[in-house]
Amino acid sequence: MSMFTTIIHTVTLDERNKDAIAAVVSGEFEPCGDHYRLHHRQAINHDALMTLRQQVSFDINPLPERFDVEGLGLLLTDMDSTLINIECIDEIADFAGVKPQVAAITEAAMRGELDFATSLTQRVATLEGLDEGVLQRVYDERLTPNPGAETMVAGLHHQDVKVGLVSGGFTYFTDRLKGRLNLDFTRANVLEKRDGRLTGRVLGSIIDAKAKADFLQELCEELRITPRQAIAMGDGANDLLMMQHAGLGIAYRAKPKVQVQADVVLNYSTLADVLHLISCKGS
Repeated sequence: MSMFTTIIHTVTLDERNKDAIAAVVSGEFEPCGDHYRLHHRQAINHDALMTLRQQVSFDINPLPERFDVEGLGLLLTDMDSTLINIECIDEIADFAGVKPQVAAITEAAMRGELDFATSLTQRVATLEGLDEGVLQRVYDERLTPNPGAETMVAGLHHQDVKVGLVSGGFTYFTDRLKGRLNLDFTRANVLEKRDGRLTGRVLGSIIDAKAKADFLQELCEELRITPRQAIAMGDGANDLLMMQHAGLGIAYRAKPKVQVQADVVLNYSTLADVLHLISCKGS
């Protein structure tokens, strides 16, 4: 019979919470430094898991059987609202005086209610004529890596896992984050500029859901691993395809549609706690 592992992302686990978990699945709790692992012989019912997550104030995540953690070679993450704290295009639009309109379109696209490529074209068009210096201001004044980002990347590298960044946002930001966070790969959209101003257009093909999934496959081939040996992480509907292709899909502070379909849901944890999924610290 298969043995399953569920990650419990908390350093303290009282009897009340143990009882709540035991009501859904029985198994053996293993303390792992700053979190717990539950080893059990029966898979957890998805609906029961969703209910359990609403009862506790920490994240609980069963690892899927398809995930080859021993052969893990890649984590590919989304940028906006996942690796970093903002939606870059919304903040750029703020300097053009159209942030509310652009943010509403961004939110609908991330929920999966709009075609991503079409919505991006519409949003970028509102930036026409904006001084390109605004991009640096957004990077300097508003962009911050989400808590635990540096620790996550360093921890993955320590275990010889490469880290990639793929975004429906813009290379202006992914290029700078690559050096800042010591990332191995990046891919994003290129904003067209002319005479120091944005033209309101994107150069080349748009990085949409399919392009993200294709980049995952491309990197797996380059690293000579299978998608089962990769993790994909994001927060929006345009991240779902690459998450479904990977051995492990992580929804980080994600839209409801993404949380329902992801293998792992992180609503309380920091990015550093991604490391719980691949190792038992302190064991």
